[in-house]
Amino acid sequence: MKIKILTLFPDMFNGFVGESIIKRAIDNNVVEIEIIDYRTYSNDKHNHVDDTPCGGGAGMVIRCDVIDRAIKANSGDNTYICLMTPQGERYSEAITKELALKDEIMLICGHYEGFDERVRGYVDRELSIGDYVLTGGEIPAMAIADSVIRLLDNAINSESYKDDSYYNGLLEYPQYTRPVEYNGDSVPEVLLSGNHKKINEYRLKESLRKTYLRRPDLLEGRLLSKEEEKFLKEVKDEEDNK
Repeated sequence: MKIKILTLFPDMFNGFVGESIIKRAIDNNVVEIEIIDYRTYSNDKHNHVDDTPCGGGAGMVIRCDVIDRAIKANSGDNTYICLMTPQGERYSEAITKELALKDEIMLICGHYEGFDERVRGYVDRELSIGDYVLTGGEIPAMAIADSVIRLLDNAINSESYKDDSYYNGLLEYPQYTRPVEYNGDSVPEVLLSGNHKKINEYRLKESLRKTYLRRPDLLEGRLLSKEEEKFLKEVKDEEDNK
């Protein structure tokens, strides 16, 4: 996969591409990441990419002609173009899985007061990582790229993400490691039993418990297996009797 990121601040991505799992994925040719400074596509002698808003108001607006030139110079027929904007579709694991199937994605980072409205006509999708506003689209672009890369073949072991929160529609079960006992708080005995059937049942039940208590909306409309129905009923009974 190839990921292209259009930004005014390419140096913000130095640590992102140079550390940990992302760096290993790049080194192992799992993904190619290209950071593109769209200031180079300004036709202004001072390399301006923004201008004052028409009709007045605070801040500066990213020009549509600059973004258009940057997109045309760096995209092809198979490039899936995403705009980072708080007005976009709420990002989710389902969208992550969609993007991970693409050959090439482009993530466009805004800044200042946002984009000229006409930029929206140049992209395939608008994405938001939450109901809040950041100073620019660089952090959302990193978050989206990271979430996509970890799903690519050979980026990480698939067993490392298949039980993660949201991957299967539930929150992840509690995790423990040594020491077995600390400050009077102990690892659940079932996890030390070596009985993998019981361990898997415990993890499913506790995953349902976390989801029920923290994100019950994820259970709405979910088609539960018989085992999930059984464990969820047990969870509800246990929580009601606390």
